[in-house]
This record gives sequence, C-alpha cells and structure tokens, in this order.
Amino acid sequence: MSTNPSGDVPVRRIDRILAFMSLGLLVLSIVSFFAIMIASASGADMSAGIWPLVGVLVYIAPIVAFALLLAVLIMSFVRRARANRGG
Repeated sequence: MSTNPSGDVPVRRIDRILAFMSLGLLVLSIVSFFAIMIASASGADMSAGIWPLVGVLVYIAPIVAFALLLAVLIMSFVRRARANRGG
C-alpha cells in the first residue's frame, strides 16, 4: 500500500462505504424518531402497520451505526500502524 506525498494513509472505498452507512443509519434513526413523535401527537395507532418496525429502528440503528463507526476506526488504526511499520 502506497502513501501519498504528505505521508497520510489513503482512504479506501470500504472505509467510505462504512462511514456513509453509519451516517445514513443515524439520519434514518433521527427521522424515525421525529416521525414517531408526529404520528403519536396526531393520534395514529402505533401498534399497527409499519409503526412497530419504525419503533424498533429507533433503538437498533444508532447501535449498528456506532459499531460501523468503530469498525472504520479500528481499520484505520490498523492500516496506519502497518504503514508506519513499512509493511
């Protein structure tokens, strides 16, 4: 793996994909949270239709997003350590 002239390790495609997936899950979770707030204020039946899935999404998506971000961070540290060792 070659480095650029400034000495930084280049960003790989998988890092970008995981980072954008993490960001997308966080945005989806926030949108779902506000959708639940608006729907419950308007008197929607939250036990039918797609609402149970949206409710679970609010709990699960931030955890998965954090795990993806942690994976990107660990992969970055490993890649940087290998580049500093020269291997």
